[in-house]
Amino acid sequence: MFDAAFTPRRRAVLLSLAGVPVLLSACAKTADDGGGSGGGDRSGALTVGTTDKVTALDPAAAYDNGSSTVWTQCYGYLMGTSVGSEDGKPEPDLAESGEFTSENVYTVTLQEGLTFANGNELTSEDVKHTFDRQLKIADPNGPSSLLGNLEEVVAVDDLTVEFHLTEPNDQTFPYVLCSPAGPIVDADVFPADEVLSDNDIVDGGAFCGPYQITSWKINDLVSYQAFDGYKGIFGAPATQKVSMSYYADQNNMKLDIQEGNIDCVWRSLSATDIEDLSAEDAVTVHEGPGGEIRYIVFNVATMPYGTKTDDADPAKSQAVRQAAADLLDRAAISESVYKGTYTPLYSYIPEGLPGSGTQFKDMYGDGEGGPDAARAKKRLEDAGVEIPVQLSLQYNPDHYGASSGDEYAAVKSQLEADELFVVDLKSTEWVQYNKDRTSDVYPAYQLGWFPDYSDADNYLSPFFVTDNFLVNHYSNEKVDQLIAQQRGTQDEAEREALFVEIQDIVAEEISTLPLLQGAQIAVSTSEVEGVTLDSSFKFRIAPISK
Repeated sequence: MFDAAFTPRRRAVLLSLAGVPVLLSACAKTADDGGGSGGGDRSGALTVGTTDKVTALDPAAAYDNGSSTVWTQCYGYLMGTSVGSEDGKPEPDLAESGEFTSENVYTVTLQEGLTFANGNELTSEDVKHTFDRQLKIADPNGPSSLLGNLEEVVAVDDLTVEFHLTEPNDQTFPYVLCSPAGPIVDADVFPADEVLSDNDIVDGGAFCGPYQITSWKINDLVSYQAFDGYKGIFGAPATQKVSMSYYADQNNMKLDIQEGNIDCVWRSLSATDIEDLSAEDAVTVHEGPGGEIRYIVFNVATMPYGTKTDDADPAKSQAVRQAAADLLDRAAISESVYKGTYTPLYSYIPEGLPGSGTQFKDMYGDGEGGPDAARAKKRLEDAGVEIPVQLSLQYNPDHYGASSGDEYAAVKSQLEADELFVVDLKSTEWVQYNKDRTSDVYPAYQLGWFPDYSDADNYLSPFFVTDNFLVNHYSNEKVDQLIAQQRGTQDEAEREALFVEIQDIVAEEISTLPLLQGAQIAVSTSEVEGVTLDSSFKFRIAPISK
C-alpha cells in the first residue's frame, strides 16, 4: 500500500542528453560483411563482438541473453553479484542493504544520492514503479514470471522499499532482484502500463548502470559511455568508451578477433572456432563455470495428442515425449557437434548445483545414457500411439550459434533412426521465433537457458510453475506446491531433497527434454585484462580494459 504521507517528487524528463557526446563506432562496418567487421580509429575504446540478438531495451519486454547482456551494462539493480564471486550470492548493488524484516517482507534501503544519467533522482518511487510495471505489463516474452511471489511493493520513504511476498521466507527473492526482472527504470521515462520503444529509452537517458547508451542501432551497433553517477557494486568502469557490434556471421567475428580488429568476443563461436583460437598466442580463451543448458520444449497443447488437438489423449502425448527421451544420444551430440564444449545433461538442474541428478539416464533409454529403440517402441505401442509419430520440430539458427543446425539435424536423425518418428524439422530466425514460441506456433522447439542467478530454483520455477515463461500449457498442482515449498525452506539439505522430488515428477511428465549443458566462453586479444566469467552467469564489461 502506498504511504499517503510520501509525496512523489516531480521531475523534468530530459528527452535528449545535452552535452553528452555520441561515441563514434570503434568498429567500422563494410557493406558486405554481414555485420561487425573491425577497423577504424579505436582511440583506446574497447570493442566487443557478439552474435547474440537483442529483443528489446525495455526490461519488461524481453527475457533472453542478448537483451539481458545490454541491461547488465546500462541499468542498475538493487542487488548484484561481485566480480569473481564463486558462490553467486547476491550483495547490495544500488541498495545500501537488503534483508527480511518479517517472514513475508523483504526490505531494501537505497544508497543516498542515486541518480539516472539524465539527472533525475533515483528513489523508492522508481523501484516501486519498476516492479509494478513488470507485473502490469506481464509481456509473454518478458521476465515477469520471476515475480510470481511478489504481492505488493510499498515505498515507505525516499530510500526504503518493502517487497511484500505471498510465500514466507523466499530464499530466492534476493536473487530475483539481480535477475532480468530487476533492472531499475526511471518512473518519469517508462510508462506504467506499456512497453517503451528502444529509441525513446535512449533519448530519455534513463540509465543507472555502469554505462549509459549514447547511440543505438538494434542488433547492429551499441555505443556505451561510462556513467559517472553509478555507485553500484562494480565501481567505476575500467574503460570509458565501449562499442558492441552484432555479427550475422560468426566466421566474420572469428576473423576480426584473430586480426585484432575487435578486442573481445562474447557468444557465440563454434566448438571448432574455439579449438582453433585456443592454439593462437595473440588471443586468450576465457572459460567460466557452466550454467547454460539446451533443451527441447514440448507444447503440451499442440504436440501430437496434445490437449488442443482433435485426437487429444494425455497418455499418448506423454508416451510420445517419453519415447523421444528413450531415443536421444546426448553423448554423441556432445562429441560430434560440440567437441565436448557442451556435455550431456541428464537432469533439469545442471551438474554442480544442489539437486542435480541423473533422472534421464536412469529412467530412459538403455539406463546408461544411451538410446534404446525397443524401449521407445514398447512405450508407444502400450499407449496405442500410431507409429511413426509425425512430429514438427523447430529450431533457431541465429541465436544459439551456427551449430544449432547440426545439433538438431542430429536430434532428427536419432528420432528417425528406427522409423518410430518422422520429424518435420524447420528453422526460424530469432526475432520471429521468440514471438512464435509463445503463440502455440511450434508443437516442439529448441530453447536454451542462461540462468538468471546461481540458485537451483532458477532451473525449475520458470519452466514448471503454472503460467510459466515457456507458455507451453504445462501445469501440475503438486509441482506448484513443491516449488513454493522449496523457496521457503531454509534448511539446505531439506531444500535439496525437494529439488530431487520435483525433478522426479517433471522428468516423468517431460514438458521439456534436457539435452546439454555448456561452459561460459569468451575470447579476447592477449592485451585485454579483466574478462571474468563467474557464477553470476553475466558478462560484465565494466572490469575490462586494455
